[in-house]
Amino acid sequence: MKAVVTVIGKDTIGIISKVSTILAENHVNILDISQTILQDYFTMIMIVDLSKMTENFKTMKEKLESLGEEIGMSIKIQHEDIFDSMHKIS
Repeated sequence: MKAVVTVIGKDTIGIISKVSTILAENHVNILDISQTILQDYFTMIMIVDLSKMTENFKTMKEKLESLGEEIGMSIKIQHEDIFDSMHKIS
């Protein structure tokens, strides 16, 4: 099972480290990552593999959102199929 993690907000030191630490601690594997900085704004999209995740999806979502609040970022996780259907161009 795959999911999409998005991170958006003002650039600060350690964003990738903090997000990837939470994922690694819960056995979520990062399959692909794209990040960029547009002026002062950091944006990142990760495709992750949830097949060995040790938490349930709701708890993982809460942990990432809590980290986002702590560092002043928006961090979201969505199942890949939901993300795809929301961003499908007809």
